[in-house]
Amino acid sequence: MAELKREELAVQQERLMLVRVLLPDEPADSRDPLGELRALARTAGAKVVDEIVAKRPKPHPGLYVGTGKARQIAERCEQNEIDCIIFDNDLSPGQIRELEEITNCKVLDRSELILDIFATHARTRQSRLQVELAQLEYTFPRLTGMWSHLDRHGGGVGTRGPGETQIETDRRLVQKRIGAL
Repeated sequence: MAELKREELAVQQERLMLVRVLLPDEPADSRDPLGELRALARTAGAKVVDEIVAKRPKPHPGLYVGTGKARQIAERCEQNEIDCIIFDNDLSPGQIRELEEITNCKVLDRSELILDIFATHARTRQSRLQVELAQLEYTFPRLTGMWSHLDRHGGGVGTRGPGETQIETDRRLVQKRIGAL
């Protein structure tokens, strides 16, 4: 499979799987728990191919879904040639990375999908800048692991140490852009 690209959030024309984890303390629309997320995915121009609703007593710390459900999601992604999985729940950066590794699919959460829709529909300069700021603030804590193939760079002859890591460079650049906006 091709390398996962996190910098492009567009889900247009991708084959999607929608996933929602129902927790005991959360009210759910029992008739159609994925109805709103399905509508958001259609607004983004995506094709919903598969849906999974799972109940859990509490979120799994590493995957949000359990390990068995994660394997089931991976199998169904392969069977249905899924490109992207969208969770109706908010996921941590670590959970997104773990799920992407297991499923070999791009994983988004509800917030990332909504930001993508806003970016697609932003027309004025001010609205585009507001969306860019929101995307940068959302992406900033998720930079870890995006550049795992790069270790340290920038150290030269006569300098101490190997230089800054790619993530340090990216964080500095994102903070600078957030400050400018």
